[in-house]
Amino acid sequence: MKRVIFAGLAALTLVGAAQAQPYPSRPITIVVPFSAGGPTDAIARAISERMRVSLGQSVIIENVTGAGGSIGVGRAVRAAPDGYTLSLGHTGTHVVNGAIYPLQYDLLNDFEPVALIASNPMMVVTKNAIPAKNLRELIDWLKANSDKIATGTAGVGSASHFSGVYFQNLIKVPLNFVPYRGTGPALQDLVAGQIDMIVDQASNALTQVQAGKIRAYAITDAKRLAVAPDIPTADEAGLPGFHISLWSALWVPKGTPKDIIAKLNAAVVDALADPAVRQRLADVGLEIPPREQQTPQALGAYQKAEIEKWWPIIKAANIKPE
Repeated sequence: MKRVIFAGLAALTLVGAAQAQPYPSRPITIVVPFSAGGPTDAIARAISERMRVSLGQSVIIENVTGAGGSIGVGRAVRAAPDGYTLSLGHTGTHVVNGAIYPLQYDLLNDFEPVALIASNPMMVVTKNAIPAKNLRELIDWLKANSDKIATGTAGVGSASHFSGVYFQNLIKVPLNFVPYRGTGPALQDLVAGQIDMIVDQASNALTQVQAGKIRAYAITDAKRLAVAPDIPTADEAGLPGFHISLWSALWVPKGTPKDIIAKLNAAVVDALADPAVRQRLADVGLEIPPREQQTPQALGAYQKAEIEKWWPIIKAANIKPE
């Protein structure tokens, strides 16, 4: 009997010691809902390296792909709310997917916001074999060849998909969307000439554009990118109103203690203040939000406002899971 009591006390002591350990006491996982090598993955790796310094623990990237990012987000939301599993996503995964997929989680109520990380416009890019030399010529070419065009996306509801849908609605030309498990592999096929175009994140496509492997026609912002001043805005190129800014951020499961969220937020803020990280993000056209927009409260308010903006547009377009 005494042995049973002692064993029980020992177990309780171990549990108490584990609970008393300061956070974090083991590696942290960031779940990226797209494939390795894509733009979301690149952002995760850029900040995770610097977060490790602030947190004193390894930060591991876990790529969980499928269903426009909703599978990876679901994996993160079902994790224990202890600060050891984070969800990194963007406008598509944490806003648009709620208007498309029958999600098993609530985008606002099942997560706690941590921090807004960066934003960048989309970019209309094609393989080099496309004859059009500017956006107006591209639109005319698409009208003449709409039944033959393959437009890559990272899956239904992804940024490249809803941006492509917005583009086709503005130019009034139906596009044939080809879903991939991320824009990383979609871009590889564009470079190889296996598909014709993508409305891609500027941060993903810019390196290949600058290398001359694909052609860029316009960015979906009101101003040109500082790192690519030769690429016109959509307004300048002849498609006024084609404005999309894709933002990325971090969340944790609902119920995560506030002090843990504060530590994670501080680690992100430190990362975004690091000159090397800032340069790494700027080199691919990403914009870091002002310090006052990096708080959990600011992210929560922004996400809610984006849902109110985008859901009516997506539902009107009648986008359905494939």
